[in-house]
Amino acid sequence: MKQVLSFLILITSFTACSQNLPKGFTYLSDIDTTIQQEMRYITHNNFIGKPIDGYKNPKIIVSAPTAEALKKVQSKLSKFGLSLKIFDAYRPQQAVDHFVRWAKVLNDTLMKRQYYPDVDKKDLFKLDYIASKSGHTRGSTVDLTIIDRKTGKELDMGSSFDFFGTPSHPFYENLSKEQRSNRMLLRNLMLEAGFKPYSKEWWHFTLKNEPYPDTYFNFPIK
Repeated sequence: MKQVLSFLILITSFTACSQNLPKGFTYLSDIDTTIQQEMRYITHNNFIGKPIDGYKNPKIIVSAPTAEALKKVQSKLSKFGLSLKIFDAYRPQQAVDHFVRWAKVLNDTLMKRQYYPDVDKKDLFKLDYIASKSGHTRGSTVDLTIIDRKTGKELDMGSSFDFFGTPSHPFYENLSKEQRSNRMLLRNLMLEAGFKPYSKEWWHFTLKNEPYPDTYFNFPIK
């Protein structure tokens, strides 16, 4: 009886969370269960080195049109044994505020070697790696890559997610033929699905016709 009661409480809790999303938002898993994820900002494996404010559960939340567009990309990749993997999607404003506070503490460089070895932390604002507003907070921006579905291994893109520096620019010159091809595969599929890229990050795309272009949300991810 206790096990049944616990299960009912869990289901009720999950349903309540789903119902609390603002109108026009959805959990990506409700639209496509095959898209993989590695939500870095709920872990210590990110450029700050600790979980980020507002990330309560490893759930991917996006605007409904973004979810449908990602599903179309996934459908094309699945024919070749590949899959999208999401690193970040909707990001609450409180998380962006966390980034800004961290960027102002210049002696906190715990993850510098891994994420920004060639960039001086004091230049993160000037170089647009950190900003007080983020497209992610509008709900239609995603950070993602492609993986081999059989092995779970990421395709070689020439730099890792959230690496601050020129190697992450989409058309960085010092890439191998394979790395360039992998980046173009992701880029072309996202463009075809109605996304626009970002000039400094090969993994970053925003839906062109995003439904909330002027609204920055702050509800937590749970």
